[in-house]
Amino acid sequence: MHLVWIVGLVLLVLSVPIGIALSAAAAAYIAIDPLLEPTVIFRQFFSFVGRYSLIAIPLFIFAGFLMERTGLVKQLFRFADALVGWMPGGFGVATVLACVLFGAISGSSVAMAAAMSVIAIPEMRSRGYPDWLSGGLVATAGGIAMLIPPSIILVLYGIVTETSIVALFFAGVVPGLLLATGNALSVIVIAMILKLPRGKFDRSRLWPEFKGAAPALGMPVVILGGLYGGLFTPTEAAAAGCGYAILYGLISNGRQFLRELLPTACRSLNLTAVIIFLVGSVGVFQFLLANLYWPQKITEMVVGWGLTPLGFIFAFMGVLLILGMLVDGVAMVLLTVPVVFPVAYALKIDPIHLGIMLTLAVEMSVVTPPVGLNLFAVSGTSKIPLMQVVRGSVPLFLSDFLVLMLVIFFPALATWLPSLLTTNVFK
Repeated sequence: MHLVWIVGLVLLVLSVPIGIALSAAAAAYIAIDPLLEPTVIFRQFFSFVGRYSLIAIPLFIFAGFLMERTGLVKQLFRFADALVGWMPGGFGVATVLACVLFGAISGSSVAMAAAMSVIAIPEMRSRGYPDWLSGGLVATAGGIAMLIPPSIILVLYGIVTETSIVALFFAGVVPGLLLATGNALSVIVIAMILKLPRGKFDRSRLWPEFKGAAPALGMPVVILGGLYGGLFTPTEAAAAGCGYAILYGLISNGRQFLRELLPTACRSLNLTAVIIFLVGSVGVFQFLLANLYWPQKITEMVVGWGLTPLGFIFAFMGVLLILGMLVDGVAMVLLTVPVVFPVAYALKIDPIHLGIMLTLAVEMSVVTPPVGLNLFAVSGTSKIPLMQVVRGSVPLFLSDFLVLMLVIFFPALATWLPSLLTTNVFK
C-alpha cells in the first residue's frame, strides 16, 4: 500500500492532474499484485462512471450554460437590483440575491462568478464601490451555487455515499440562504463604514423587472417542484431543466440561440469530461482501498482514538479547509469522502448533515489561495488584481465560517427541511 501513496504523492507534487495521479497510483499497485488483473482498472472505471444518477451532472451543467446564453442572468440581476437596491450597499446585496437566484439554475460556482463579474462589477464601479469589495463579493457569493439546489457537489456526494440526492438538495436550502444572509449583512456593514451611495426605491420598476426575470425564476420551480412532488428523479429533473432552457431560448432568440447551441454544448462537455474522469479515477482508487480493507482499518483506528462525533467533525473540517488551498472542490469530495464516510457512519453522524458540512467547507475553498478558482475567475474576467480580490473576500469568508459553525452545532439547520418531506420522495 505504501507504493500507492508514494506514486500518488510524487505525481501530485509534479502537478499531475488529480484524476491521473489517482489512476496511476492504483494502477501501479494493481500491476504488481498477482491476485489482481490489469483489466480491473477499466472495469472499475467504467462501472463507476456508468451510474444512472451521474447523468444529472452534465445535464445540470448544460442547463446552466444555456440559461446564461439566453441573457436571463442579466434579467435576474436587474430584478434583484429593483428589489433591494435601495438598501445600504444595496447593489452589493442585489449581487448576492442574483447569485442565489442563478444558483438555483446552475450548480457551477466558477460559472456564476465569471458571469456575475461581467454583469455586476462594472456597475458597482460606476456606483463608487471599491474594486476590492466588488471583486471579493462576487468571488465569495459565487460559492452559494454549491449549496442552493441543484448542486454538482451534492450530486457527487450523494453518488459516492449512496445518500438520497433529493434529500441533500433540500438540505442545502437553509444553509444556502444563511450564506446569502451573512454575505448581504457583511456588505451592508462595509457599505455603511465606507459611506457608499444608496439607490432609491422605485416601485414602478418591480413589476417590469419581475416579468423580465420570470422565465429564469421558472426553472427552479420546475426542477424543485418536480423533485418535491415526486414527479422527477434528480436525473430527470436535470433533463427537464435542459428542455426548459432550450424551449425558452428558441422562443426568445430563435436562430441566434440555435447558432450558440453547439458552442454551449462544447463548453458543457469540456467541464463534464474533467468531472467524469475524476469520478472514474476515484472509482478505481476506491476499489483498491476496499480490496485492501483500508476503510475498515481507518475506521477502527479513529474509533480507537476515542474521538467524539463533534471532535471528528472539527478534525475533518480542518483537513478540508487546508485541502481547499491545494485542490478544487470536486477533487476535495472525491479524495476524502470514500475514506471518511465509513468513519462518520461508525460514529453515527447523519450522512445528510455531513454532506452539507462538507459542501460548506468546499464552498469556502473557492476563495482560499493559492487554488481558489473563483478568485482567478473574477480577477481574470474583471481585470482586478488578484490580491485585491483576496482582500475583499476576507470579511465574507468569515461570515461563511460563522455559518459553518452554526451548521456544525445545530444539525437541524441541514436536516430539518428534508425531514418535512414525504419519505416517498426520497425512494
